[in-house]
Amino acid sequence: MENNQLLQIRQALHQIPELGFQEFKTQEYLLDKIKNFKQTHLTLTTWKTGILVKVHGTNPAKVIGFRTDIDGLPIVEDTNLPFSSDHEGRMHACGHDFHMTISLGALQRLAEQPITDDVVFIFQPAEEGPGGALPMLESKEFQAFKPDVIFALHVAPELPVGTVATKPGLLFANTSELFIDFVGKGGHAAYPHLTNDMVVAASTFVTQLQHIIARQMDPMSSGVVTIGKITGGTVQNVIAEKARLEGTIRTGEPGAIDEIKHSIETLAKGFEKSHHCQITIDYGSNYYQVFNHEEYVDKFREIITGTEHIWKEAAPAMTGEDFGYFLRDIPGFMFWLGVESDYGLHHSKLNPKEDALLKGVDIVELTLRKLTEV
Repeated sequence: MENNQLLQIRQALHQIPELGFQEFKTQEYLLDKIKNFKQTHLTLTTWKTGILVKVHGTNPAKVIGFRTDIDGLPIVEDTNLPFSSDHEGRMHACGHDFHMTISLGALQRLAEQPITDDVVFIFQPAEEGPGGALPMLESKEFQAFKPDVIFALHVAPELPVGTVATKPGLLFANTSELFIDFVGKGGHAAYPHLTNDMVVAASTFVTQLQHIIARQMDPMSSGVVTIGKITGGTVQNVIAEKARLEGTIRTGEPGAIDEIKHSIETLAKGFEKSHHCQITIDYGSNYYQVFNHEEYVDKFREIITGTEHIWKEAAPAMTGEDFGYFLRDIPGFMFWLGVESDYGLHHSKLNPKEDALLKGVDIVELTLRKLTEV
């Protein structure tokens, strides 16, 4: 696939971002592109809004998987690009348009010239939420195509084009969404003694949450609880009957996230008594850590260092990625692909350099061909 074709695909996908399990136009676009590839070695199936494509190898001994995510984010785009999002309030602000384009480019090349082993291209919905990896992994469609080894990439705005980065072991954290609702008794601001103020309760709860990390977690463990949104009340002279906290929990160890949740629930029970309210907790989407298998990272390092691309050892991050569920069941790895943008992931002005598209296709194709040797 030529570079101008990659640009056209990326820009078309960028204009139609859709939220998790709503990627209907995206799936239609991908299917339309795939049907124009050479079909001799391809078998395709769909799962919800996702797609699985197997490229049959010439003499397969195993199945190699490459996964890409396909959903967008509920963000208003502010790039002023001529191909900005046509979907109001939706944006490909995490580079999934890049991921899909690179995957299509590599798929087209392997359809023309298969490798020895079978290859499965996985177009997974709902990575940003509510989480598509785990239900896809457990589906009969995926199990019929299940690879023996799997890998994926993610764009990295902070890295120059031509640079890749990863590491063995922990790359991304265990993560959980966190939603806490408070219900008390509202009333007139002049009579606080007749009410149970949920703005006060929720605000106090936020400060107490930080004690869980500072004083209840092993200091040698890593964890962070963030409250990114607080809502409560209706007008300035009415004491709030309801309040809501929205945030995330992130840890470096799978077990630590359960410990934090238990501490939050214990704290909530105390608050219900001390603030005379009812508290409900919802953990939303939960993502398992991305833990790279050393054998495959070593092989990938060997592949990259033999090319014009630059290898960089990555640092672990507290970001979340549901690709971790695949790696929990299947050996493999994820890596960062440099795309050099002034704005980071999930930013309304994210604008990756499109020079990275062809480099991404080259890296994925080469890696697929070389993984037959492992």
